[in-house]
Amino acid sequence: MNAPIPNLTHWQERCDMAAAFRWTARLNMHEAVANHFSLAVNAEGTRFLINPNGRHFSRITASSLIEIDANDPATMARPDAPDPTAWGLHGSIHRALPHARCVMHVHSIHATVLASLADSRLPAIDQNSAMFHNRLVVDDQYGGMAFEEEGARCAALLADPKTTVMVMGNHGVLVIGQTVAEAFNRLYYFERAAETYIRALQTGRPLRVLPDAIAEKTAQEWEAYPGFADVHLRELRTILDEEADSYAR
Repeated sequence: MNAPIPNLTHWQERCDMAAAFRWTARLNMHEAVANHFSLAVNAEGTRFLINPNGRHFSRITASSLIEIDANDPATMARPDAPDPTAWGLHGSIHRALPHARCVMHVHSIHATVLASLADSRLPAIDQNSAMFHNRLVVDDQYGGMAFEEEGARCAALLADPKTTVMVMGNHGVLVIGQTVAEAFNRLYYFERAAETYIRALQTGRPLRVLPDAIAEKTAQEWEAYPGFADVHLRELRTILDEEADSYAR
């Protein structure tokens, strides 16, 4: 791994973020130069790292992430200002929700298919989908692109700390976590769970939905599983390091 660049703080967090961007692109869960990940770096949650405007996920590096303040009204006048929808959505969430430390928003294929259904709930039909039992909110009031007004409305839907995923109806998906590893692991498994559900619907056959008690038990077991998300991200970074990937620079 490359050494930290002088005068850049939060180096390990930056490397974790860059690895998550790179792997999201590898899994084809990104979209052009849209979509954004952010990570709070102060106790209040208002200062955060986010991808620079117009940079493809596969080209994100640790040093390219910009640090901005959700409470700074001059942010969009900066020469390195973020994408306006990144400011609208992520700025609103970090401004209002200190518990939302890491925020990841994508238009991944299967999550967006789910978001396009009249009923965008995700039933617990397998171990992966049970991870999100009673931890998901569906936004069915899409109001256009996520500029500040729309971002503030979305942030209000995530006020309950138990809510870790928002299916953004007619839009995509957004996940939150305490760390990059936790948020990315959640994003990855939500896309897998959405794919399983969509493919199950395509069979036209009845679904085997878990009882609520078992679904909740499984969700709690996922939450208590020791170090799983950290190991997941560590392995991804190891693969990238072995490939001499440029993410950690």
